[in-house]
Amino acid sequence: MKSIVTLTVNPALDISASVSRVVPDRKLRCGTPVYEPGGGGINVSRVIARLGGRSLALCTGGGYTGHFFQELLGREGVPHRTVPIEEPTRESFMIFEESTGQQYRFGMPGPTIREEEWGRLIDALFALDPRPDYLVGSGALAPGVPEDFYARLARAGKRLNARVVVDTSGEALCQAVREPVYLIKPNYRELIDLVGREPRDETEQETLALSLVREGGCEVVLLSLGAAGVLLATREGTERLRAPVVPVRSKVGAGDSTVAGVVLSLAQGRPIRDAVLFGLAAGAAAVMTPGSELCRRDDVERLHRCILSGASTG
Repeated sequence: MKSIVTLTVNPALDISASVSRVVPDRKLRCGTPVYEPGGGGINVSRVIARLGGRSLALCTGGGYTGHFFQELLGREGVPHRTVPIEEPTRESFMIFEESTGQQYRFGMPGPTIREEEWGRLIDALFALDPRPDYLVGSGALAPGVPEDFYARLARAGKRLNARVVVDTSGEALCQAVREPVYLIKPNYRELIDLVGREPRDETEQETLALSLVREGGCEVVLLSLGAAGVLLATREGTERLRAPVVPVRSKVGAGDSTVAGVVLSLAQGRPIRDAVLFGLAAGAAAVMTPGSELCRRDDVERLHRCILSGASTG
């Protein structure tokens, strides 16, 4: 299996709990909280570990939350290296309202990361042995981190001869695709931001996704379409691949699970279409779990068999 490194510049200590009902101006008694290490690349590494693979999670960390964050990664058996920063690792909160089944998610902006700190994060890649074959940059940027951070990561990946996968949004994504990126996973809104206009229909949607491959810096566009699955665009053309129908309990972590399934499969030597099918199974399995829990291996393998056999699940 080829080596995988995930990079998370703005990880989060995820805290989730439940409450009977969310109401203003009252002290709400929550259930027992659950603490998990989170952030785009961190979740990708956690899912890879759950699926029987191995990756190295490279991230920043600071303060008491950073120490606890590393402890949680260790409990899950996720190999990791942390670049220390001065300010504490951010926290995020998810509250599940039992009376309605609704989720309320609160994300903090994160610490201000100085240039010498985020610079050390990229520099750390060149000290790794073995060097990564797949390099996944995922998640939002922290204050102080420039919008061309993932573009810089792509250039570093080229020097390392690694396939770079970027899963982010906004200007950070727009700048990343100008560089040699192997795969991006935008959603519909992010596609519009990338190409500058909304597609009139599915045909133009495919044309615009293909334009990012044929005119931009990426080899693969995996356009996330929610319940409709994904649109896969490569230099060979486009194909729509549907996700299995599953009961939805929470959408938290579905995108990260999809990326993890795709990258793990690629690292195991599967072709891109097969890797995407496995990623679809991982993403679907993630929405079946409550709160911020990620996918479960048994669910992923079962759903993958259903996808391959053309069956649907309910």
